[in-house]
Amino acid sequence: MERINESLAGQVDIDGDSSTSESEYQHALEVVFDEENAKRRKSSLVSSENPKLAQQVAKKRESTSCFVHQLLENQRRSRKSQPAIAHNEDRLLDKTPNTHNQVVHSRLLTKRQLSEMAVGVRELSKKLGSIRLKLKVKTIFLLTKAHDSDLIGLTRNITEWLLSKERDTYYTVYVENTLEHNRMFDAQGLVSRDPSREGRLKYWDNELCKKQPHLFDFAITLGGDGTLLYASWLFQRIVPPVLSFALGSLGFLTQFDYSDYQDTLTTAFKDGITVSLRLRFEATIMRTQTAQNDQKHDLVEELIGVEAENNLTHKPDGSYTILNDIVVDRGPNPTMSSTELFMDEKFMTSVQADGVCVATPTGSTAYNLAAGGSLCHPENPVILVTAICAHTLSFRPVVLPDTVVLRAGVPYDARTSSWASFDGRERVELHPGDYVTISASRYPFANVMPQGSSSEDWIGSISRTLNWNSRQRQKSFKEWEEQNLDKKAGGLRE
Repeated sequence: MERINESLAGQVDIDGDSSTSESEYQHALEVVFDEENAKRRKSSLVSSENPKLAQQVAKKRESTSCFVHQLLENQRRSRKSQPAIAHNEDRLLDKTPNTHNQVVHSRLLTKRQLSEMAVGVRELSKKLGSIRLKLKVKTIFLLTKAHDSDLIGLTRNITEWLLSKERDTYYTVYVENTLEHNRMFDAQGLVSRDPSREGRLKYWDNELCKKQPHLFDFAITLGGDGTLLYASWLFQRIVPPVLSFALGSLGFLTQFDYSDYQDTLTTAFKDGITVSLRLRFEATIMRTQTAQNDQKHDLVEELIGVEAENNLTHKPDGSYTILNDIVVDRGPNPTMSSTELFMDEKFMTSVQADGVCVATPTGSTAYNLAAGGSLCHPENPVILVTAICAHTLSFRPVVLPDTVVLRAGVPYDARTSSWASFDGRERVELHPGDYVTISASRYPFANVMPQGSSSEDWIGSISRTLNWNSRQRQKSFKEWEEQNLDKKAGGLRE
């Protein structure tokens, strides 16, 4: 297998001592809008972020970009040498069409920019599937189920192995802060065994992952798919490469056997890793600025009709990056929900159901599967939309390209509010008039794959975990042989 060249490998090295602020981390790269192609509604252009941070971000963009974005930067530079091609897919943060100082979210990407970004990530994903990335790993993020006694012991074993002075590199290992005083983990005893371990066992919390994601060069999870989803949730923007040991129930995403962790990690750090980029969604809650239950207003008219000058109908109220799915459902309400779906600047449909599940290809085997949606290979760049118990015989799951901006809203005349959840977390109430924008995230999830793995392995995983298309083979017909039958009949006469 071809290894990545030295110049490219140098770009993926991450400085573990970076002290960049939270906002700068979240806006590492930028996209400059072409005013001629700026087609987004004014409501979506509202940003709750500080516009003064943009200039500071531009100055430190090179030092704060994650290894995926640095590879995209290298890809862009190589393309610039070909004058016939000019793309901007590597510039993965956006600005409003009317100003060059206001930093906003991916819902503002124009159709062209969103397409170019998606194409760039797809091409990079194909390249990463056939090369090895050799990273300079110094700081390791370790995630496990802190309430599972069996996994705490396994986490202690791998931590002790990483901290051992027998390693070629003196790694700094971060574990969850709840393990600091855990008796079974015995952090004090772990450090006191060897003076060289002093100061190399540290502790992370949610705030550290949010503010300083570049602190970690590599991430290791011990658990199942839920643990990996939690890692994605912790790193809402920049994500270090994640290697997952299968210690859960199913294991669609966890590819490595814990019993071989020493050989697995030694090979990963010494010979490099193969990375699969998983599509993630960015979802933004948009709150209505009009009175609730005001039936004089129409959500369809507000989102696709002619906008009144200086009349912002909605404002953003929080964004989330998800790996599996966004679900808008009826919540605790006893009646079914009413959800209106929009694709780009067009009305799509109105769904009367318990809810709507919008899933990534990775999430196609989760809630989407239970709701009757299609199974989808994780390399497909698509958005899956599936109704949950739709009150109609005609609704069928649909598959949309990842270059569209999808909106799921609660109409003003809805009988009840709806609730939105993001990867099963952060449940938020949506009142009549509110909606959620869903688009491809500029920050894919870098999942470490076993060497020699192929796209066909996904078929094996759904066959193994879900017994996909498992059935006793149909027996063949026994051919009718007339001559043999005549011989048998003649023998009976004798």
